[in-house]
Amino acid sequence: MSNPQQLRYSKEHEWLSVAEDGVSTVGITEFAANALGDVVYAQLPEVGDTVTAGETCGELESTKSVSDLYSPVTGEIVESNQDVIDDPALVNSAPFEGGWLFKVRVTEEPADLLSEDEYAKLTAGN
Repeated sequence: MSNPQQLRYSKEHEWLSVAEDGVSTVGITEFAANALGDVVYAQLPEVGDTVTAGETCGELESTKSVSDLYSPVTGEIVESNQDVIDDPALVNSAPFEGGWLFKVRVTEEPADLLSEDEYAKLTAGN
């Protein structure tokens, strides 16, 4: 499993893009998508919602279970991925491209986000 080097990662298996004009894109990693199994439903935060780093902001339902979605940063939602709401399988087929979940105007980024190397060590052997 190869994770993009330019992203940051949370211990809850979300990824975060580098902010462009203060806005970052958030999704779940390929590791998390594989662990979930086939995603069949996505409840994402709505535009205007405020999210807090480390707190739940939605959920992903798979054929195996329902898993909480955590925000890796604090900020305001500026876009939810309607394509994922319409076709949740995108989370499995393209977790780093079309399967992104939401965009957030970041007001606070926690210090404990991981680099790709650190995330690879976290998930090694799992």
